[in-house]
Amino acid sequence: MPEPRTYPEGVTSWVDVEASDLDAAQAFYGGLFGWTVEQVAPGYAIAKLDGQDVAGIAGGSAGPAWNTYVAVDDADDAAARVRAQGGQVISGPDAAGEAGRSVACADPAGVPFRLWQAGRRLGAQVANMPGAWNFSDLHTTDPMAAMAFYGSVFGWEVDDLGFASMIRRPGYGDHLAATVDPGIHERQAGVSAPPGFADAIGWLAAAEPDEQAHWHVSFTVADRDATADHLERLGGTVLRRSDTDWTREALVRDQQGAIFTASQFTPPG
Repeated sequence: MPEPRTYPEGVTSWVDVEASDLDAAQAFYGGLFGWTVEQVAPGYAIAKLDGQDVAGIAGGSAGPAWNTYVAVDDADDAAARVRAQGGQVISGPDAAGEAGRSVACADPAGVPFRLWQAGRRLGAQVANMPGAWNFSDLHTTDPMAAMAFYGSVFGWEVDDLGFASMIRRPGYGDHLAATVDPGIHERQAGVSAPPGFADAIGWLAAAEPDEQAHWHVSFTVADRDATADHLERLGGTVLRRSDTDWTREALVRDQQGAIFTASQFTPPG
């Protein structure tokens, strides 16, 4: 058995999608990414890729959307820090049996996010491979205020790389090197990744004028165009395709309205 992937406090560790039609969502993402599902509670399923936990699919009426969770050691202490820094605790901490404890929060600008104190469910066990979660990025109307909040609550730092702003949890790369990814530093040096990229947990972006601030979820795909075409056959919608120096991306919407990005890694050279 591979060593379980663990997440230090302050690292984004899990994503799930809320959908009004749980069965339809399971069929859509199963068809798109090859996920299988395990029902773990009424209205909640764990999606798996090659038998490993990759994301959650939840039935709910709150509206179709992807949620991002940040790992914490103690949900009560983390919730208190959120409040102390001007954020909101919307619900919880709530126990999910032996799986762990969750808290639904919002930052001072009202952007929803969640906390996860791991129990038996440690977080996503597959990442950065086709069909798996890649990053969650904060799209906000006030990047400086946002980072003041998240930096105080989780110890995050932001590096301006010129083409984008990278959110880091210092020490995360060393944690990966010591556990599930011993070659991470050498591999990233081989593709001329930016300094500190091993610590990266996401990206910070100013929300577009017509965009609601939110945590935005991206999934790795082997082929952006093939995935986008397949998504349309499954009933989803491609909103935009774009290329960067490092990726080929498609901003897409599932058949119930949840928006996410399919990202193909295309490093320079």
